[in-house]
Amino acid sequence: MSIVVNIYYTGINGNARKFAEEMTATGVVERIRAEEGNIRYEYFFPKDDEETVLLIDAWDSQEAIDKHHASPMMQDIIRLREKYDLHMKVERYTSIDMPDSDNAYVRK
Repeated sequence: MSIVVNIYYTGINGNARKFAEEMTATGVVERIRAEEGNIRYEYFFPKDDEETVLLIDAWDSQEAIDKHHASPMMQDIIRLREKYDLHMKVERYTSIDMPDSDNAYVRK
């Protein structure tokens, strides 16, 4: 089982994209991806909303998320969120294995 967190960062004047770019350029993204328990950390840009960035963040346990939240790099993330005046909507999911009956609809 994994925990998937979708975070929608929204701002104005392209600030959400600038945030994602700075997170990548400063190495914060790579440091998060290297953390124990991180499965996925990727930004996506909705086609119909240029002021929002979607982060898909997946972890193998709540303990890994808690450790990430307690890490010093969280202060870097918070500082950048404030710098770009971003607002957040968060969705959280736990994964389950896809049933065999759904595999007929998946093109690989």
